[in-house]
Amino acid sequence: MKILYFAKLKQLIGKSEETICIEQKKKISQVINELKKRNDVYNFAFKETNSLQYAVNCEYVDLDFFVTDSDELAIFPPVSGG
Repeated sequence: MKILYFAKLKQLIGKSEETICIEQKKKISQVINELKKRNDVYNFAFKETNSLQYAVNCEYVDLDFFVTDSDELAIFPPVSGG
């Protein structure tokens, strides 16, 4: 599965994208929990998972959405503008 990071997440993690392998479909929340276990950087970056926005294959979804290995998951921090 391809994961895309944007804005502050991209800066914190130090990359704009990565590819991970998931063997069976999982909720986005499960994928995030696995990423958080990698190290302190990921754990800090995903500390506020409920305030992040998620899109799978260019469609906004929530943390309970199921993803598969062939999906593209984009993760956005809260956006403010004016």
